[in-house]
Amino acid sequence: MGKLIIASNRLPVKIEKDEKIIKVTPSAGGLATGLKSYHKENNSLWIGWPGMIPETQQETNEITALLKKEQCLPVFLEEEQITNYYDGFSNATLWPLFHYFSDFAKINETFWDAYCRVNELFAKKIIENAEVGDKVWVHDYQLLLLPKILREKCPDLTIGFFLHIPFPSYELIRILPWREEIIEGLLGADLVGFHTYDYARHFTSSVKRLLGYDVDFMQIKLDDRQVFIDVFPMGIDYEKFEQQALKIQSKPIQERSKEHQDIDRFLLRMPDRKLILSIDRLDYTKGIPQRLKAFRYFLEKNPEYKEKVSLIMLTVPSRTDVKQYQKLKNEVDVLVGNINGEFGTLNWNPVIYFYRSMPLENLIELYSSADIALLTPLRDGMNLVAKEYLASKVNHKGALILSEMAGATKELGEAISVNPNNIPGTADAILQALKMPDDEREKSIRTMQKRIKRYDIHKWAAEFMSALEDTAKKQQDYHARKISPKIKAKIYKDFLAAKEKVVFLDYDGTLQRFYANPQAAVPDEELYQLLDNLAQAKGTKLVLVSGRDRETFEKWFGNRAYILIAEHGAWVKQPGKEWIEKKPIHPEWKENILPVLESYVDRTPGSMIEEKTYSLAWHYRKAEIELGTLRALELVTDISTLIINQDLEILEGKKVVEIKVSGINKGLAASAFLRNNPANFIMAIGDDWTDEFLFKELPQEAHSIKVGTENSAAKFYLDNYREVRKLIGEIVNTKS
Repeated sequence: MGKLIIASNRLPVKIEKDEKIIKVTPSAGGLATGLKSYHKENNSLWIGWPGMIPETQQETNEITALLKKEQCLPVFLEEEQITNYYDGFSNATLWPLFHYFSDFAKINETFWDAYCRVNELFAKKIIENAEVGDKVWVHDYQLLLLPKILREKCPDLTIGFFLHIPFPSYELIRILPWREEIIEGLLGADLVGFHTYDYARHFTSSVKRLLGYDVDFMQIKLDDRQVFIDVFPMGIDYEKFEQQALKIQSKPIQERSKEHQDIDRFLLRMPDRKLILSIDRLDYTKGIPQRLKAFRYFLEKNPEYKEKVSLIMLTVPSRTDVKQYQKLKNEVDVLVGNINGEFGTLNWNPVIYFYRSMPLENLIELYSSADIALLTPLRDGMNLVAKEYLASKVNHKGALILSEMAGATKELGEAISVNPNNIPGTADAILQALKMPDDEREKSIRTMQKRIKRYDIHKWAAEFMSALEDTAKKQQDYHARKISPKIKAKIYKDFLAAKEKVVFLDYDGTLQRFYANPQAAVPDEELYQLLDNLAQAKGTKLVLVSGRDRETFEKWFGNRAYILIAEHGAWVKQPGKEWIEKKPIHPEWKENILPVLESYVDRTPGSMIEEKTYSLAWHYRKAEIELGTLRALELVTDISTLIINQDLEILEGKKVVEIKVSGINKGLAASAFLRNNPANFIMAIGDDWTDEFLFKELPQEAHSIKVGTENSAAKFYLDNYREVRKLIGEIVNTKS
């Protein structure tokens, strides 16, 4: 079993230079803090930027040696790359766009070029250290292109990706000029993970709309493999916070930190005073001004709480050289000053404001002391602070007010949920939390604690890695059945040895790519030549078996030396002869079905109806993808009630719903043909689930081949129609 390589912009440690001494210190932040313990316990290799630029080769060597002791390897970046890749594309383009602040997103070609180059640097470092059997776990928005780069250079790597911020809706991601490249970059992974189902849904919607790939039960079907999508809400190191909180609580007052003693003295002076805690990085996504306005509104509407409630606001400095953040800090400073000036007294400041970071021990002291945690981001991928607060409440006394825009709200349903833009609503939530009975507080805290303790950082990482293992096995199963040179050689050998050969070929998706307009899929000269050569091979009967209508097949292939089976077997044509109808049927049934299909065409722009002898097909290839899928589900439900006790059935193909006469399918047509045309070499190739009827009816010794990655009764797989054409060309050119 190979090792795990973790790749992220930030390492779990950072390098700092104090005068001439280079030292290693822990990194702050959710990913670095959360995964650090899992990294240490599982002997993985972590690759990322060390946080500084070495000035000499000696410093480079020293930093590398220090990081190796931490099971880390550095990717060194130049100042310009940090400016354009990290501060630029990552944080000035992707960060605001993915958090729904599209007006703040800077579209800059230089930023994009740097982002591409740095992702290539990460790929190079990973490839230099990867071995057969290794797995790579890529993290977050700074490395969205990395999975595809790795896939192209090391196709056999098992690659997982996890996004720690929201994935935006299609309407936002489409703003990016490089939206296709971003999506394709992620699709280089075998498994893509998100905190919530909403983010996963936005991603799959963008995949369908921008790239046109089919998505089926959180599986994205590419030409040569499948990408699996899943939801893994990130946890914290629960035990670490719980044990630290118990340790702090058991300390005598004189042994506690200065900050903790200050809080104790503050509470001793006024034992009934309640503390509300707010902790955030200074960022426009965190809703800090809205939170302060809500607290001010609360004090205005509830004057009885003056001198009884204080808001401890810890704001960690962030991107201090960026104008937006400087403007935000000024706004927060003014709001804090105004609230304290308007409501404060000699003995009471409503807002106790800290603009700095704090060590973990001090954070846990704040968590333990606070009666209420007020966490109201405007948009947040998860918000681990909420979970840290809960883990630290070892006395089970507390209340959590949490923004409905935070990913954590999906798990923490017992918290008081607020819309952070609703200032009166947030103020009401503060009052609700203050008035909440003790037993209700304890019940909600215990329930949430139990949940996040069970699904902690270790469970989160283990679940992701387990899913990645399962994904790798599924990919291996597909590749094991994919036609290899050895399998090809066996097919060629059997073909040459047989005197009587029958080859069944589907058309759309098998011999020709799909077109938005089905009538545009006209055979090209290369295809005609391939099929002519195959049909002329000694002892070979070439059978084109399709759902296409006979008029189209007649137009395209009527003068060729192929056997044609149209409309899933309703019509059969031998070379040089007339079409034979399987069984005459009265078409009255169409009079009931056609108006229903027409109503769906009217309500689904881009859809169309195709009428055949034995069927009516509603195509939605040109319709808006999700609307077409929704309408298809509705149509199947509506039609199902109309065909009860009728000799009709529904076929659901690729972006088509077909209502047809029962007892007609490709499998039955192939069986009938083989009864009259026995052969000692049989091969069938198809891409649609309608071809599954064909695969299941064939003799055991037949060579059945599925085009695409869907589960199939076929023995073997090919990636796409181009590989089918290549296989046919090689068969007819094979020499004994």
